[in-house]
Amino acid sequence: MPVDTQQLLDDATKLGQLAAQHPAVARYKQAREAVDKDPEANRMLSELDRQIETLTRQQQSGLPVTDAQQHALEAMQSRIVSHIKIKALNMAQVEFVDLLRKITQTIQRQLTDNPAPAAAAPSPASNLSV
Repeated sequence: MPVDTQQLLDDATKLGQLAAQHPAVARYKQAREAVDKDPEANRMLSELDRQIETLTRQQQSGLPVTDAQQHALEAMQSRIVSHIKIKALNMAQVEFVDLLRKITQTIQRQLTDNPAPAAAAPSPASNLSV
């Protein structure tokens, strides 16, 4: 029996509502909020963005990145990843993205493992598993 688009969207909404209740989502939201409320973390992230933007413009104009600029960028990255709230956000983000990846893979498996029935009978070769 064919499924219409609206039914798929309704079920996707339900799946989204279920996913929103997962502990990984709550941890990600809490960690994001903690970073957003931390002036030092925001200052560091803004400074990193500015450095990257400056170096990108420099490279686009044909000028190489100097060793001193590269070291300054690496030093900033090291300070950022050692900031406790940013570290917690990174860990929560990895867990959150992993959850989304698992959901997506599960959906994709249904599309490839359970193909819609064909109008014609399948050939014998299509029943072989690899």
